[in-house]
Amino acid sequence: MADAERDIERFYSTGEVVAKLRRLADALETETPFRIQVAGERIRVPARAEFSIEHERSDGEEEIEFQLTWKLDGDSADEDDEQPVV
Repeated sequence: MADAERDIERFYSTGEVVAKLRRLADALETETPFRIQVAGERIRVPARAEFSIEHERSDGEEEIEFQLTWKLDGDSADEDDEQPVV
Protein backbone atom coordinates (compact mmCIF):
# COMPACT_ATOMS: atom_id res chain seq x y z
CA MET A 1 0.00 0.00 0.00
CA ALA A 2 1.39 3.45 -0.93
CA ASP A 3 2.10 5.96 1.81
CA ALA A 4 -0.23 8.94 2.07
CA GLU A 5 1.09 12.27 0.82
CA ARG A 6 2.66 14.39 3.52
CA ASP A 7 3.97 17.95 3.62
CA ILE A 8 5.15 18.93 7.09
CA GLU A 9 7.25 21.87 8.23
CA ARG A 10 8.67 21.85 11.75
CA PHE A 11 10.66 24.59 13.46
CA TYR A 12 13.61 23.65 15.68
CA SER A 13 15.92 25.53 18.03
CA THR A 14 19.35 26.45 16.72
CA GLY A 15 20.94 23.73 18.87
CA GLU A 16 18.58 21.07 17.49
CA VAL A 17 19.29 22.13 13.90
CA VAL A 18 23.04 22.08 14.51
CA ALA A 19 22.85 18.54 15.92
CA LYS A 20 20.71 17.29 13.00
CA LEU A 21 22.93 18.94 10.39
CA ARG A 22 26.05 17.55 12.04
CA ARG A 23 24.62 14.00 11.93
CA LEU A 24 23.51 14.54 8.33
CA ALA A 25 26.97 15.79 7.33
CA ASP A 26 28.57 12.72 8.93
CA ALA A 27 26.16 10.41 7.06
CA LEU A 28 26.79 12.17 3.74
CA GLU A 29 30.54 12.06 4.24
CA THR A 30 30.57 8.34 5.09
CA GLU A 31 27.90 7.49 2.49
CA THR A 32 25.69 5.82 5.09
CA PRO A 33 21.90 6.02 5.58
CA PHE A 34 20.48 8.76 7.79
CA ARG A 35 17.47 8.46 10.11
CA ILE A 36 15.50 11.41 11.37
CA GLN A 37 12.19 11.91 13.13
CA VAL A 38 9.96 14.75 11.89
CA ALA A 39 6.63 15.53 13.53
CA GLY A 40 6.42 12.07 15.05
CA GLU A 41 7.34 10.07 11.94
CA ARG A 42 10.65 8.25 11.62
CA ILE A 43 12.18 8.59 8.19
CA ARG A 44 15.07 6.62 6.71
CA VAL A 45 17.10 8.50 4.13
CA PRO A 46 19.18 6.06 2.07
CA ALA A 47 22.83 6.73 1.34
CA ARG A 48 21.96 7.01 -2.38
CA ALA A 49 19.69 10.04 -1.81
CA GLU A 50 20.43 13.09 -3.96
CA PHE A 51 21.24 16.32 -2.12
CA SER A 52 20.32 19.76 -3.45
CA ILE A 53 20.17 23.33 -2.20
CA GLU A 54 17.38 25.60 -3.38
CA HIS A 55 17.14 29.40 -3.12
CA GLU A 56 13.88 31.30 -3.50
CA ARG A 57 13.21 35.03 -3.44
CA SER A 58 9.79 36.73 -3.51
CA ASP A 59 7.85 39.55 -1.87
CA GLY A 60 10.79 40.81 0.19
CA GLU A 61 11.64 37.36 1.62
CA GLU A 62 14.35 34.86 0.84
CA GLU A 63 14.46 31.15 1.57
CA ILE A 64 17.12 28.47 1.37
CA GLU A 65 16.07 24.82 1.44
CA PHE A 66 18.39 21.88 1.89
CA GLN A 67 16.72 18.90 0.22
CA LEU A 68 17.37 15.19 0.12
CA THR A 69 15.43 13.31 -2.56
CA TRP A 70 15.14 9.58 -3.27
CA LYS A 71 12.80 7.09 -4.87
CA LEU A 72 10.83 4.69 -2.70
CA ASP A 73 11.67 1.18 -3.77
CA GLY A 74 11.37 -0.95 -0.66
CA ASP A 75 15.12 -0.64 0.03
CA SER A 76 15.54 -2.37 3.40
CA ALA A 77 19.22 -2.08 4.21
CA ASP A 78 20.45 -3.35 7.57
CA GLU A 79 19.54 -0.71 10.16
CA ASP A 80 22.66 -1.54 12.20
CA ASP A 81 24.59 0.69 9.77
CA GLU A 82 22.34 3.66 10.50
CA GLN A 83 22.78 6.45 12.96
CA PRO A 84 20.28 6.87 15.83
CA VAL A 85 17.08 8.82 15.26
CA VAL A 86 17.18 12.36 16.67
